[in-house]
Formats: sequence, structure tokens, C-alpha cells
Amino acid sequence: MTAKRARSFITLAAWSADELLELLSRAQELKRLHHKGEGPQTLRGRTLAMYFEKPSLRTHVTFEAGMTQLGGHAILLRPEQVGIGTRESPRDVARGLSRWVHGIMARTFSHALVEQLAEEASIPVINGLTDLLHPCQAMADLQTISEKMDPKEATLAYVGDGNNVANSLVLLAALIGFRIRLGTPASHPVSARILRLAEGLARTSGAEIAWSEDPVEAIRGVDFVYTDTWTSMGQEEEAATRRKVFAPYQVNSALLEHCPDAWVLHCMPAHRGEEITDEILDGPRSLVFDQAENRLHTQKAILERLMR
Repeated sequence: MTAKRARSFITLAAWSADELLELLSRAQELKRLHHKGEGPQTLRGRTLAMYFEKPSLRTHVTFEAGMTQLGGHAILLRPEQVGIGTRESPRDVARGLSRWVHGIMARTFSHALVEQLAEEASIPVINGLTDLLHPCQAMADLQTISEKMDPKEATLAYVGDGNNVANSLVLLAALIGFRIRLGTPASHPVSARILRLAEGLARTSGAEIAWSEDPVEAIRGVDFVYTDTWTSMGQEEEAATRRKVFAPYQVNSALLEHCPDAWVLHCMPAHRGEEITDEILDGPRSLVFDQAENRLHTQKAILERLMR
């Protein structure tokens, strides 16, 4: 008999706006408690398996620390240990882990692999990052934006590569109902499939989604300017070409003159001097370390919701 599949956190599109705002509210409460030195032991006796195909600082530390702070435990799994696709099939790995632990967090290249793990597992699966989406980062971004203003009133510009972070931000905007402007080269847009999905969601939420190849047009007068590395993991051979393509999209003092009151966001790690200058990353308008901290609190809220 096939076990009933648990709910997972693979894409924001599988969650309603109300549910995401409930997660945000809980993340805000968990942050307040954390700063008071209090940690609700809501996941006592629970274990999270963390599978990493890609290097990680923030995802690894925040998930493991989050489980510990909630009274649970995390186990690190590397590809050479597990051998998905070589030693064992994704199906067998998912079914085995379902018998031993209470949740799986996977950070992979292939989005289809995370979807397959969620399809086969009877426990929750959390997308810690794929080449297509980064939903946990988007939730931390939502919390960071909410600390400055009502997210529904915000206008956010994303400039640079239309990558997994950009894809998730488009979905977030479409669900929550804020305005997002994409400033990307025509050669490196967000996923067409994700954009179509977001445009459909935006018809309900009232979100505005706009694109321009001109970074100045994209950022003029916005509340937040967001960028990410131009060369993601697995794209290292394209680095020199990408630096030329994305050079006009660098977040620097000259670009930010067109949105003098905007806050700056970056999911990190940053390639300083490429997509963003030191002056901006370390400056008074930067919220990047607030974002990094909020990964901890939003993921704790997700873990509680799925594994409690």
C-alpha cells in the first residue's frame, strides 16, 4: 500500500497568499523569540535529512541551526554518500528516508529531482535551491521587505540574470500582490514557464509584473533593488561572457541615483565588484545581512508547518 504523500515546499505557486503570509507571521514571531533568547521546542524528536549537491553556507547553517533551535536534529548527506542516479534511484532514496526521518531538504541542480523526491516520499520535502527556483530565499526576502514596509505596497526591481532567485521573486510578487520590475538582458530572461504562471496568479492578486532591458528604467523610483551573482554554480565556463553581458546591470552608486530612497537586496554569496560594488553592499542602504538572518527564521516557520 502506498503511503499518503505529505505536503512539501517545492514552489511558492503551490501555496496560497494567505498561507505564505501565515508563514511570514510565524517567522516574525520566531525572530522576536530568538532575539529574546527563547526557542520553542516544537520539533523535539524530529530529524531533517539535508541533501546537498551544491556548496552552501546560508542554506546549510540556517537549516541545521533552525532544527537545533526548535529541538530537532539535522543530518548532512552528500551526493557521494547517497549516489542518487548511480547507487540508488531517487525513488528508493525517498522511500528509505521516509522510514527514517521526518523531512528532507534538498539543494540540487535539477528541479525535476526535487519534484521526484517529493512525489515518492511520504514525508515533507523542502526545496533548498534548484536551478529553477529558490523559494526559501524568497520567503526570507518577503520577511526583509516586511520589516521596512507593507509588502503589498512595495515596488521591487530585480536587475541582472533571470535566474532561480528572479523566478521565485516573480512568483512571490504575483501571489502577494506587489509590483516587480525585471531588468534583464533579452538573452537572459526569467523562465518563460514561470512568467506565464506568475502572470496568471497576478490576475487574482493585482500584482504588476514589468520587464525592461534597460536597468535604469527598471529601477527608477522603486523601493527595493535586488541583484544576484551573474554566474551561478555550474556556469563557471560562461563567466567571462556573462561579465560582458551583465556589465550595464551592476548595482552601483550611479545606478542607484535613479532610486535615491531604495533599499538594496542580495541573496549572497556576492561577487563583489561584479554585480554589486563594495560601497553599496556594505553601505547604509544594504539589507543583505538582514536577508541572510531571515533565512533562519522563515525556514524555521516552514519546518514547523511541515514537520510539527
